[in-house]
Amino acid sequence: MTSKKIVLHFSKENWNKPIVYKLVKEFNLSFNILKASVLPRQESFMVLELSGPKADFKRGMEYLAEAGVVVEPIEKDIARDDNKCTHCGACTAVCPTGSLYINRKNMEVLFDSGKCSACELCIKACPPRAMESHFM
Repeated sequence: MTSKKIVLHFSKENWNKPIVYKLVKEFNLSFNILKASVLPRQESFMVLELSGPKADFKRGMEYLAEAGVVVEPIEKDIARDDNKCTHCGACTAVCPTGSLYINRKNMEVLFDSGKCSACELCIKACPPRAMESHFM
């Protein structure tokens, strides 16, 4: 079984195709939509947690590429600029997944991008604007 949080980037040409439906129906994959911005005739994105048998997952990823959907790991779209971070901890108070947390030994804020759901609450809470989104 494979499970990954990914970002699907749709073009102006494929935004209205039943792409996610086919992932379920034809490739035996299940999904949880974590965030989406899909607008008519515009570039759009969707953050998914996608799961399924390893072979089906691989075939599903190949289908997405053939359909013209750009797939990226979530780590590419939510990031922290370590040069701006003051380790104030404001982001940790609003992070619902625990991907931002404080290392109590040295009082440093750490970011585990693998737990991130791309909710962007940390971006609004960060006083020095160290958390960044690269969705569009």
